[in-house]
Amino acid sequence: MAIREQIKGNGHTEAFEARAEAPSVIPVEKGQAWPVNWSAVTVGALASLVAIVVFGLIGVTLGAHLVGPDSRVVDLRNVTLITLSYSVFSAFLACVIGGWVSGKIAGILRSEPAMLHGAISWLVSVPMVILLATLGAGSYLGGWHGSLAGQPAWSPPAAPPFERPEPLGNDATEAQRTEFARAQAEYRDNVHQWREDTPRATRNAALGGVVALLMGLVGSVIGGWMASGEPMTFTYYRTRSSMSSTV
Repeated sequence: MAIREQIKGNGHTEAFEARAEAPSVIPVEKGQAWPVNWSAVTVGALASLVAIVVFGLIGVTLGAHLVGPDSRVVDLRNVTLITLSYSVFSAFLACVIGGWVSGKIAGILRSEPAMLHGAISWLVSVPMVILLATLGAGSYLGGWHGSLAGQPAWSPPAAPPFERPEPLGNDATEAQRTEFARAQAEYRDNVHQWREDTPRATRNAALGGVVALLMGLVGSVIGGWMASGEPMTFTYYRTRSSMSSTV
């Protein structure tokens, strides 16, 4: 508000108020950044990786995981309940451990940034698992994580796990020749069936890998949530007392 003077004809001045229009200001909302503790994330990812290897070896020892090209899953109905349960449990629990370790090392007291750190630790562990599986360590990671192995450009394509019959010599008997012809026919039938089953086995392996990764993501988020120490309810953030976020 400004006070101005107006000179009238008789020489007198008269003061009046001139109201200045306030400029319209649109408030800009500033977000709150969540810093990432990369040391905690890295240690959490390593913890997840080690847990995956440990659970994978335990599963192979107990017979819950089958490894090797001849144990690929062509029909999902042939997967036993024990194998399915152990695969889900191990993939989930391994990443719960990683998410919890990440949240505890970072010392986060809020559930949201703690869950974020758990998810980031999962993001870091996934390329490690894929790299180990591609380099030939898939048998140590269990059935589902082992299916994440790709086909390196420098390695030859996987051959069917069937033994080709040895050729006979010139002095082979008629019975040996008959047995050789039968073995050859059986070998060709097995190879043909193997090639026909390859697309279905590939799809099932991809399905197992996706389930393992998604279960790992859920587990890492829950592990980070547990590390924060806050009640694990979705409505707690509405009632919790305001306190400074510790990251």
